[in-house]
Amino acid sequence: QKHPTAQIVALDWAKVLDVAQANAATRGVGSRIQPLPGSAFGVDFGSGYDLVLLTNFLHHFDVPTCESLLRKVRASLNPGGRAATLEFVPNPDRVSPPAAATFSFMMLASTDAGDAYTFAELDQMFRNAGFKRSEQHALAPSPETLVLSYV
Repeated sequence: QKHPTAQIVALDWAKVLDVAQANAATRGVGSRIQPLPGSAFGVDFGSGYDLVLLTNFLHHFDVPTCESLLRKVRASLNPGGRAATLEFVPNPDRVSPPAAATFSFMMLASTDAGDAYTFAELDQMFRNAGFKRSEQHALAPSPETLVLSYV
């Protein structure tokens, strides 16, 4: 609503996209959303994006899988584009802050190879995928961190 020329391509499972489209329609922006149903690993993203949002996603997977996906994200971005990633990011000691450190245990118990990655680990994944740099931003009072990565 604040950016009337913005167009959204939303990738998720079909039922999730149905809810997103209904919410967008309620707010009068439904015509500006293009659904892209399916798995992020199988769907062709296309290209020409200024921004890709990766929200609470990378922690489900091991480093090689994350880097493969991030190369795909990188290829979809315009020059000067960015990836905005929302994650639980523990400090280098991996035991603080408590919410992010505890999240690592959740990933250990609920995924085959996921983890709560430190900023240094995320930055390296993005660099290995072709991004030039990343920066982290605290989102207090949320326990999550925004990582902005630049093409």
